[in-house]
Amino acid sequence: MAVDTSVIGKPTGAWKVTVERGPVSKFAAAVCDNNVVYRDPGAARDAGFAAIPAPPTFTFAASFWGSFREDQPPDPSGGDNPMHRVMGELFGKGALVLHGEQEFDYHKPILVGDVLDGFGKITDIYEKETDAAVMTFVVVETKWTDSVTGAPVITERFNLIGRLKK
Repeated sequence: MAVDTSVIGKPTGAWKVTVERGPVSKFAAAVCDNNVVYRDPGAARDAGFAAIPAPPTFTFAASFWGSFREDQPPDPSGGDNPMHRVMGELFGKGALVLHGEQEFDYHKPILVGDVLDGFGKITDIYEKETDAAVMTFVVVETKWTDSVTGAPVITERFNLIGRLKK
């Protein structure tokens, strides 16, 4: 089975997110992090932060928690997210779709009050074959920058795996 590499470099979306105290606190609770620094401005200051910081991995869910419709940039995928298309086609053929590895490169702390711009794109797609299945890996990278300065804040990468039995 040949994988279609034409989707490499294609955008998957763009977002503008306002980092708010409520979602940061709820996210910390959801990942079972009870550190008071994610809830209390005084504790955050005592820990050396100018405001409450967001927990690690927060940006992976940030577009669901702090994006306001009127602030969103145009969809660079034109409404045709290539990652959704590739995985949708595999799912339609009976593939099991799994979340694979994920990594985060932090350039600076994310703080309550920050406004972030995110831009996602497919950076790789490849297949691995076993005796029982063909696995298609789609790697998506999202770069988050400070909306005011344009400075990098975080780069996140994750892959989805479509496992199709032979």
